[in-house]
Amino acid sequence: MNDNNGLALVAPRVVPVLDPGFRPAVLANRAFREQVRSSGQTLPVRIALEQTDGSVYHFHTEIFSEAAPQSAGNYTCLERIVKFLLWSRGGWRIYFDGPPSLAAKLSAHYRDDATGRFDSDMVGARMFDHPLEVVNTKNIPSERAQAKPLGRHLDGCRIGFDLGGSDRKAAAVMDGKVVFSEETVWDPYFHPDPQYHFDGIMDSLKKAAAHLPRVDAIGGSAAGVYVNNRVKVASLFRGVPPDVFKHRVRDLFLEIRNAWNNVPFEVVNDGEVTALAGSMSLGKNAVLGIALGTSTAGGWVNGEGNITSWLNELAFVPVDYNPKAARDEWSGDYGVGSQYFSQQAVGRLMPAAGIEAPKDLPLPEKLKLVQSLMAQGDDRARKIYETIGVYLGYQIAHFADFYDLRNLLILGRVTSGKGGDLIVAGARALLKSEFPELAGKIELHVPDEKMKRHGQAIAAASLPEITGQ
Repeated sequence: MNDNNGLALVAPRVVPVLDPGFRPAVLANRAFREQVRSSGQTLPVRIALEQTDGSVYHFHTEIFSEAAPQSAGNYTCLERIVKFLLWSRGGWRIYFDGPPSLAAKLSAHYRDDATGRFDSDMVGARMFDHPLEVVNTKNIPSERAQAKPLGRHLDGCRIGFDLGGSDRKAAAVMDGKVVFSEETVWDPYFHPDPQYHFDGIMDSLKKAAAHLPRVDAIGGSAAGVYVNNRVKVASLFRGVPPDVFKHRVRDLFLEIRNAWNNVPFEVVNDGEVTALAGSMSLGKNAVLGIALGTSTAGGWVNGEGNITSWLNELAFVPVDYNPKAARDEWSGDYGVGSQYFSQQAVGRLMPAAGIEAPKDLPLPEKLKLVQSLMAQGDDRARKIYETIGVYLGYQIAHFADFYDLRNLLILGRVTSGKGGDLIVAGARALLKSEFPELAGKIELHVPDEKMKRHGQAIAAASLPEITGQ
């Protein structure tokens, strides 16, 4: 497959051993830009995303003029770029300074196509309280970026928690030192009654509190989007009916805070805490954290050590432009992060590697099977990790087109053991051979054992500021 609705796709020089059809987003975008610039028929396009708090984020690119024969690829290239911007930056109003025909086509996509409607509902309506709106105009508002410090408060007796799709973690932290931590298996995705979630979180918090003389503050991380401790959208509650979500889940963490005597309490996206943990541990900024777990979590700490209002929901950003690429089972879209950097990726690649497992075997158990085979030196398991390493190498270059990236922190259950070493080594080797200018600029970091055990918990616990002491 070397074409996606008029957009020329580029086969990678380094082919993932288990996925010969992989067509990296970064190669298609860069080839498209080079073709545009050499054609002499260049048309600048300006895009801006506006959030409900007034933040506006800009992105500029170039396409073929409408008269150029290659202009058939304009829409596909722009739609994938806007998809990346939506899930990395976030916003509800898309300002588009470009051809009216393309603006109309984008509007129709978010109104009529199933994958576009998913983006409009999740990013626009549920996260920013408005369905997506495309405004075709040359009068794009000025960029208004917002950033603020996150966490780094280590005083007092604190609880840190992290809610994942297959386990929940909690730790007791005293003046920055972990005195207790525990990991508990759970299965939150498809439980329709949020009491299950409430009881599980409370159980973990109580176990941590038993190891502290008092609880001064509670900080947590969880997959999803949270504003002032209210749940906007979160995969952890996918099984909860919309009316129940509205009446119980939206304020679930306020309910939990109330149960703990309204101590300072803060819950934020798990990717942001991942990036914060990396920044704190490494003593560096401009850190993009990517966690390969049940799905794909991402977080960004900018060059000043602050977080922005960006979403960084990397599970939904494009990775593979092959229209026949694996589809995300939630959004229905093709070639997005959840199918390349997660337990889902491992499960998807097992048949291609020749590893058999029952179809109903849960993804965490499939990962454990592959990890055990890798520990035994099984070449089939090795191929899975080598494939993910190639995916990651190309995607780091793609990230660099959207982030001022200097440090990448790679962690998550998929990166545990020898397989994780293969993923990182493969990504480093690919950057060095295919993108040497980036290999010298971007450092790849893997958390040491101390950070793996306690870094996320300490970072989460550090979120709330204790006042009045």
